Amino acid sequence: MKDFKSLFKFNKRERSGIFFLLLIILILQTGYVVLQYFPRSNSKSTFSEDTTLQAKIDSLKQKVPQKDSLKIYPFNPNFISDYKGYALGMSTDEIDRLHVFRRQNQYVNSPEEFQKITLISDSLMAQISPYFKFPEWVGKTSGKLVAGNEAIKNSKDDKKDIEIKDLNKASIKELQSIRGIGDKLSRRIVKFRDRLGGFLVNEQLYDVYGLERHVAKTALKSFRVIEKPDIQKININTASLEEMVQLVYLRRKIALRIVEYRNRNGGISSFDELSKIEDFPSDKIDRIKLYLTL
Repeated sequence: MKDFKSLFKFNKRERSGIFFLLLIILILQTGYVVLQYFPRSNSKSTFSEDTTLQAKIDSLKQKVPQKDSLKIYPFNPNFISDYKGYALGMSTDEIDRLHVFRRQNQYVNSPEEFQKITLISDSLMAQISPYFKFPEWVGKTSGKLVAGNEAIKNSKDDKKDIEIKDLNKASIKELQSIRGIGDKLSRRIVKFRDRLGGFLVNEQLYDVYGLERHVAKTALKSFRVIEKPDIQKININTASLEEMVQLVYLRRKIALRIVEYRNRNGGISSFDELSKIEDFPSDKIDRIKLYLTL
């Protein structure tokens, strides 16, 4: 007990220190309580609205919907891509109908024909048809569309005695004599001819990438297949994948599917079976058969 009491014995200096510590604690506690009930003064806000800047922001907000809207420029509807068709508001089915039609080497030559092929609605047709831009050679005569260069008499094309040159022997320079065929297209025609080993029928000229149908038609007035090349036909039942890929009309993916089909079915008995193969270019079957044998 004596030792316990000794813990509470302080000298004068220690008692002074304890007194001031308690005093400081009391002052702090009192100040805290007073501040809780002391009314705070409402300081004046330093924020001020910039009315000029806000007006500019409001005007920009109003212009946002206008910027997001599609601005349409005149275009040829024959060359509508998937993205272009989507941007115009066409459905995937409507776009696909146009692409199937174009893969047959056919062209849309009027707004009415475009709607007939794609089956788009009258409302959408009314929106986009004013922007259709067809080539200058397209014109209407007796309800049928004909090329302008056929409607206008041309002294060169109207000659009764036109010298017909062999399409398989025509040079790059000779091909450039046809209106619409420049250096790039003439070289592409020759390259395509070389890959084929020579044209077997006149209609193969329509298969040259980028060559407009009406230009090819004009070219066939001066150039035709006279001497057919000797072609070693590919046996579709025995040819390897690499051999079939050599044929321009068959992409590797299609050639692979042909091999898989014949292996699965024990061979191909008729060319009509090829149309059962996915993505096979059935519109060119007449040309493809020229290079194949069963």
